[in-house]
Amino acid sequence: MEAAYYKEYFHLEREHWYFRARNQIIMEHIDKVVAGANDLKILNVGAGTGFTSQLLEKHGTVKSLEYDKDCFDFVKGKLDIDIDNGSILELPYADHEFDVVCAFDVIEHVEDDQLGVDELKRVCKKNGVVVVTVPAYQFLWSKHDEVNHHFRRYKKNQLLRLFDDSEKFIYHSYYNFWLFLPIAFFRVINNLFSITKTTEEDTGSDFGVIKQDSIISKFLYQLFYSETFFVKRFIKLPFGVSLISSWRNS
Repeated sequence: MEAAYYKEYFHLEREHWYFRARNQIIMEHIDKVVAGANDLKILNVGAGTGFTSQLLEKHGTVKSLEYDKDCFDFVKGKLDIDIDNGSILELPYADHEFDVVCAFDVIEHVEDDQLGVDELKRVCKKNGVVVVTVPAYQFLWSKHDEVNHHFRRYKKNQLLRLFDDSEKFIYHSYYNFWLFLPIAFFRVINNLFSITKTTEEDTGSDFGVIKQDSIISKFLYQLFYSETFFVKRFIKLPFGVSLISSWRNS
């Protein structure tokens, strides 16, 4: 994460319509998976600016991990959360230590994503759960992926292969389904014709296109958040801008 971006991200993650809807979808799915438990030991890998760690606290004690040292220092000085500086490729925790292991939009940041997933599984307790999200479809690649140092975007089968034991999946699906077609159209056209110009100072974020307090942003929030209906009921969506999966270490 570039320095300018993680500072902007602190506010985006808490205020922007996309993150508010996305985080609610993820958290309501976790609520369903853990059946309302509130005494769990949770690991949040790639915690970023810490908001998802704060949301996870409703289910127990949360240990956060952030690889980017500048981001780690920023969060350490801003929030009262238990956070370590380290890598998903070498998690500094014992085998089978956590009831829930989360990595929200993380494994696309590492070249050896198989090792990253193996580490998530290693620290997950027996009968514990690993929950991950990733960006979907390589043809949706944009400046946003470059700025965030992504190595790839995923098709569903690519993500499932990383976990190997497919029968242990609780749920896996694309999400951000309703907005897929307009986002895909914009990104493909932009990639072909470079309509959107960026400079070295730009964050490359997609999130500044629509004003926060506009009617459009409120509509987009409601539209995106409505996908909770499907995710909470484990109904799989056929395509989307992102993927979510939950895997039980049974």
